[in-house]
Amino acid sequence: MEYAGAVYHVMSRGNHSQKVFRRDEDCAMFLETLGEACGRTGWQVHAYVLMGNHYHLLLETPEANLVAGMQWVQSTYTKRFNARHREWGHLFQGRYKAIPVEAGSGYFPTVATYIHLNPVRVKGYDYARQRLADHRWSSYPAYVGKRQRPEWLCASRVLDGLGLCDTAAGRRKYAEYMAGRVEDVRHSDQPWKADENWQKIRRGWHVGGEGFRLELLDRVEEALHRGKRESFGGEETREHGEACAEAWIRKGMAALGLSDADLAGLKMNAPEKYALAWLARRNASVRPAWIKERLKMGTATGFADFLGRLERARRGQWGYAPWSKVRGLARKEGRLQNYKL
Repeated sequence: MEYAGAVYHVMSRGNHSQKVFRRDEDCAMFLETLGEACGRTGWQVHAYVLMGNHYHLLLETPEANLVAGMQWVQSTYTKRFNARHREWGHLFQGRYKAIPVEAGSGYFPTVATYIHLNPVRVKGYDYARQRLADHRWSSYPAYVGKRQRPEWLCASRVLDGLGLCDTAAGRRKYAEYMAGRVEDVRHSDQPWKADENWQKIRRGWHVGGEGFRLELLDRVEEALHRGKRESFGGEETREHGEACAEAWIRKGMAALGLSDADLAGLKMNAPEKYALAWLARRNASVRPAWIKERLKMGTATGFADFLGRLERARRGQWGYAPWSKVRGLARKEGRLQNYKL
């Protein structure tokens, strides 16, 4: 999902988990390449960390150019890496992963903290001897004044999300905040789950509120209509399918004059439910189990029978009024053509 002003948590890992940063010179070369990309694309980086076999970026794209820019970054760095190490072939494990982040400043510190604490979560980290600011290949030292900040690195959005200013005093308070987060990780039995939001960052397909999720689903809808299904992971397309199915069920309920309370009071095998199930199945990419759960139609083992009844209804062998109403609704919406049950 590319759009002007988009923010992403970008991650990429080495092919077969091999190291993509073998020496400090490789890290410096990657950051130089990233800086060149920012100059070419107008990107702003809000946080980064390089971790041996992978990297994380909190990246903002003022223009809708994530794909072109990331292709340039990874292909250019791969060429330079291979030339330096006299190797050839793929360096990164397939395509990078980019999770949209809501642009509101409240979500910036959540993702930035996750990125900056990556070195601490590594097994064997020595809390007594090591300091987070000692990890050179992270934006954190530049945040707290331990290293010079490159012009393409922006710290103000993250600091603002914590109510801090990008001043010497604000940077000291940020260091204190991060010291507390390090202790959270240190005393957690599962360091990667020390913050409840981290699981969403690790496994989710977006970071933001409900309004942002709905906005993204609209963007997924537009992209799928343009034939861009391969651009999205399973979670995005699943949520899009469920939202689409819900919209069609609502239309069907309106045509039948049903409320949620009416629907809940119907039997599992009520013809109204068969009609609504057909409508959702016809017009949305959604799992049968989701339809059955949404319409309270019983266990998944009986859905084959439901489909058989719907097929007979499609052939005109089922004369219930609910079928004709929702079938007319689907035809009116222009969605029956090119579909087969």
